[in-house]
Amino acid sequence: MAFTNTDVDNILTEVQRNVIKADINSDVFYEDMIRRMQYGKDNGCTTCLLIEKYEKSFERLKKKWEPILVADGVDPIPTDEAAFAALVFAHDDYKDKKAIVDAMLAEMAGQ
Repeated sequence: MAFTNTDVDNILTEVQRNVIKADINSDVFYEDMIRRMQYGKDNGCTTCLLIEKYEKSFERLKKKWEPILVADGVDPIPTDEAAFAALVFAHDDYKDKKAIVDAMLAEMAGQ
């Protein structure tokens, strides 16, 4: 059975997908998630690696953004993961991995 983008969407919520996109360029997001699903299937757990990737990505997002939100005077910091992520994604300085990479490439092309 070949996995599809829809399979990924059925496992991860929109918030979880966006948290992962803070780590993975959205141009290759589905390809990467499907690869993880196939590897997981081959090892007995189709969804395990997607959930693990989300959890690791969320940890990095929180580690990076909690100090920024505190410095901005956000109080209280949401303890709910979806609320925290929504707050980060709404921040003026937030960029996902694709935006960061695209900006770096544009800067390099301009040099």
